[in-house]
Amino acid sequence: MAEGFYETTKALSEYLLFHYGKPGEVLPWDFGPGDALDYPARCVSECVSIDRLPADARALDLGCAVGRSTFELARHCTEATGIDLSERFIDAASQLQRDGRFDYSFAVEGELGQAAVAEVPDSIDRARVRFEQGDATFLRDGLGLFDVVLMANLLDRLPCPAKCLEQLPGLVAADGQLVIATPCTWLEEYTPKANWLGGSEALGQARTLDTLREILAPDFTLDAEWDLPFLIREHARKYQWSVAQATRWIRLAPTG
Repeated sequence: MAEGFYETTKALSEYLLFHYGKPGEVLPWDFGPGDALDYPARCVSECVSIDRLPADARALDLGCAVGRSTFELARHCTEATGIDLSERFIDAASQLQRDGRFDYSFAVEGELGQAAVAEVPDSIDRARVRFEQGDATFLRDGLGLFDVVLMANLLDRLPCPAKCLEQLPGLVAADGQLVIATPCTWLEEYTPKANWLGGSEALGQARTLDTLREILAPDFTLDAEWDLPFLIREHARKYQWSVAQATRWIRLAPTG
């Protein structure tokens, strides 16, 4: 199964660099898409409305991978929880929470690699952060309500994204924020075509945002939308440059 990729050393290395890599490590040239760097931090700084957060805000980062966005949420929230299905990712994120650093290497060419250190910025209070392994489609009971829920690059890697979305009204507090960022890369190796939220002939001309509106409309209102570029380095001369569709939704007060 494609999900097994996220338990590999290759995936762990790529995502540690994606989340914590220094600009010169990720993109060592003067040319290239520099505005696509530091995506996990920008998902918070550019997409979360900090002024709307209460003083004792709680945050949930669904599909947190190796945790950079979770740490960034802790700049503004007294509690930030990151959940990911990958055991390798959660183990690395937990070590970063505990030690503030994680030694790894990233690919240069073929079997050659370069040593690196992922580090949590000193300005972040790591005590506010916790990580746990979990399935975003079947979240455990007892998580409580959150003032901001972030789902970055998760939606199109779920077998049933609609089921994940249906849990959100029970997770986001009234007037809380839901931030979804996705490149809408629907692939049958991750999501059966019948469960795609957009891009399927069965859905006609519907795109992912159209289906998000339909699913979320009873409980959320769309507040803002962005195009958010990101860059994943595979090796010294191969990259994935993508543009995520980022949206911020506000939880309506429950009725009845």
